Amino acid sequence: MKELSLNILDIAQNSIHAEAGFVEILLTETAESLKLEIKDDGRGMSEEFLNRVTDPFSTTRTTRKVGMGLPLLKLAAEQTGGYMTITSRERALYPETHGTEVTAFFYKTHLDFTPLGDVISTVVSLVQGSPEVDFLYRHTMPGREVELDTRMLREVLGDVPLSSPDVLMWIRESLTEQYYGEAEQSE
Repeated sequence: MKELSLNILDIAQNSIHAEAGFVEILLTETAESLKLEIKDDGRGMSEEFLNRVTDPFSTTRTTRKVGMGLPLLKLAAEQTGGYMTITSRERALYPETHGTEVTAFFYKTHLDFTPLGDVISTVVSLVQGSPEVDFLYRHTMPGREVELDTRMLREVLGDVPLSSPDVLMWIRESLTEQYYGEAEQSE
């Protein structure tokens, strides 16, 4: 994939497909590195499937026979000298602590580092496409942090759905302001 934001979208969609009610997307960035963590409380994976999940011919999808998201993320991390790990606990075996965690570590100074891309649109798309799921997005950088927690939005909004156009516009503007200082003006 040309941008890590597309990997984030793909993996978060896997979490949603796995019946997650809460997905955390955490980015920790320094001048030299980027750590991406995506954690969910979905149904988890069996140990057997977990052992082959980075094989592109292992997928739970019924629409196609290959799953490239995790293998491509692993390749992108390893090409920079980094790594990817996946841990998962099945709901059937761990009813209180089930879910999956994907961690990818990248060296940003490496020639093959994939740019982060448009994470704002990724977060907005996730909320719009799955308004019933709660998301915590946090990007920690030297000297600042960008965050969106839909659980807090729900407390403030009450019955207003997160997929409402006004709410989605506010999410985009809030993230843009946190990243760039001022929200882009709509014309």
